[in-house]
Amino acid sequence: MIGLIAVLAQTTQPAAPPTGAPSAMPSLFLAVMFAMVVFMMLSARSSKKREQREREQMFAHLQKNDRVLTVGGAVGTILSVKDNEVVLKVDESTNTKMTFIKSAIQRVLKDEGSAAGGVR
Repeated sequence: MIGLIAVLAQTTQPAAPPTGAPSAMPSLFLAVMFAMVVFMMLSARSSKKREQREREQMFAHLQKNDRVLTVGGAVGTILSVKDNEVVLKVDESTNTKMTFIKSAIQRVLKDEGSAAGGVR
């Protein structure tokens, strides 16, 4: 009996090694992931450049009597624009004026409705 088991054990063939195709899958996966990361970084970079360009245009076109919103939430009307400063009138009844640097302006408000809606 033991001899028969020994003979049967010797006659079995070892399993064939896997082909080259499955070993290429991890490297293909890594290459695809790398390409996706590069694509995402480039699209984010172009998006930031576009936003920066739009912001610089907004600063360049600030003018007297524009209603603006600051990053701190103050809404006012521009009285004067200097090199890097903007003077805002924030209260009509007391004639309160505040001076901000241009980078503190978040956006220009288009009409009275959007200004009132943003404050309340």
